[in-house]
Amino acid sequence: MILITGGRGAVATHLTTLLHHDGLPVRLGSTRPEGLTPPAGVPTIRLDLTDPATFPTALTGITTVFLYASPDRVTDFIDHARRAGVTHIVLLSSSSVLGPDPDNDPLAKSHLDVERALLASSITTTILRPGSFASNASAWAWPIKAGRPVSLPFPAAHNDPIHEKDVAEAAHAVLTDPRHHGGRFTLTGPESLTFTQQIDQLAAVTGRPVTIHHVTREEWKQEMADYISATYADALLNWWESHDGKPATLTRTVEELTGHPARPFTTWATEHIADFTTDFTTL
Repeated sequence: MILITGGRGAVATHLTTLLHHDGLPVRLGSTRPEGLTPPAGVPTIRLDLTDPATFPTALTGITTVFLYASPDRVTDFIDHARRAGVTHIVLLSSSSVLGPDPDNDPLAKSHLDVERALLASSITTTILRPGSFASNASAWAWPIKAGRPVSLPFPAAHNDPIHEKDVAEAAHAVLTDPRHHGGRFTLTGPESLTFTQQIDQLAAVTGRPVTIHHVTREEWKQEMADYISATYADALLNWWESHDGKPATLTRTVEELTGHPARPFTTWATEHIADFTTDFTTL
């Protein structure tokens, strides 16, 4: 039995479907399992990775776990998993841990802490380290729908947008093929794109003109103050600034694991076109 954590996430949703299609027994965990709509026959269970009281029941009968990185009670989770008989954990981490100073980077530290805890355990651990998710572009949906400019402090910053389905298919590969167990895999999209290039591709896909408002760091922080803490905002800004005008390093790991090239950003944009075009009057 495979336990999938973070059941409401896009990666978990796609991964559950893939494993179920293979006929493999899957249990889907979430803090709010009543809101899940898994494939018929897939059981759901309450699992809060910050609440050890939910661990024993969720882990009963489980041998393999797909784990979202949550550092708060990770050692408790590992202890419960080991006692339950779990032999393999696939961790969804982040390529930010490969940065120059991850211990002092709030974006990387939480992932790094989980990686270290798992690697110090006796459970075989496979690590997936995706870069920037294509779905990060969803943050621009509101201004694009409203016909307003997208505020960007570093419009020439590069990233490597990866489709959540590619991450799920890579996870499926490492879960089901013993040759990959214990590996470390850095996942990227197929091309390095600046934020400006992503905006241009969204404009082409949606058929809507999209402009960019080049703001300062402080202006962007003020705009996002209700949504992102100052600590994480500074970490994001530092990351973008370090990639300003510098193409991202790409890998072919998605293709090597799944047998097909990583999906381009335009594929994600086309699949999510309604997110950027639905009129407010129809919401």
